[in-house]
Amino acid sequence: MVAIELVSDSIPPVHTSDTIQKVLDRMVEFRVSHMPIVNESQFLGLLSDDDLVGETDYQAAIGSLGLSLINPYVLEQQHIYDVMRLFYEQQLTMVPVLNTAKDYQGVISINTMVEYFAKLTSSAEPGGIIVLEIGNKDNSLAHMAQIVESDNAQVLSSYIRTFPDSTKMEITLKVNKQDISNITATFLRYGYDIKATFNHADHDDGSKDRYDSLMNYLNI
Repeated sequence: MVAIELVSDSIPPVHTSDTIQKVLDRMVEFRVSHMPIVNESQFLGLLSDDDLVGETDYQAAIGSLGLSLINPYVLEQQHIYDVMRLFYEQQLTMVPVLNTAKDYQGVISINTMVEYFAKLTSSAEPGGIIVLEIGNKDNSLAHMAQIVESDNAQVLSSYIRTFPDSTKMEITLKVNKQDISNITATFLRYGYDIKATFNHADHDDGSKDRYDSLMNYLNI
């Protein structure tokens, strides 16, 4: 996935001739705190709502203000991870996308990024989650996938979390099976340290067992 594939054309940029009121209205409309300023196809910078604090004449053109514009952007063929990095490092609500000639192509909003991340991690798919803690040198995703597949399940997504000054890392596996008791038992048998699991079975209040007991009693 590259940046241009997530560009939204539903958020139009603002221009130097636009008023402060128009910019603020647009930020409220799209629930963002940044707006790209573009003249024709030239990207001038990213305007923050902090730049407008203290302004009293809402009919003034933004081009007449002394703005401290930040200039973050990604090129259209950069990987989506570069977009994520900009969102995180500069605390943005949108990231502008330019082509190789530095012409403005559009923006990726934080809402679009969240939706993409949900799909990337298969958050909307039913299944169980297994969190493992392993040593840095024991990171064999192929072996973990084999363990999951041994119970006729598949890994939908996985991600790794590392810790400073530690030889341990945390691996989270999302699998397409809600009952993961057999899978976790196999991980334990192979010596994996399971930090946490999440599935619907964790919230079982015993109703099924009581129902089965009642049926057995009535069948006596």
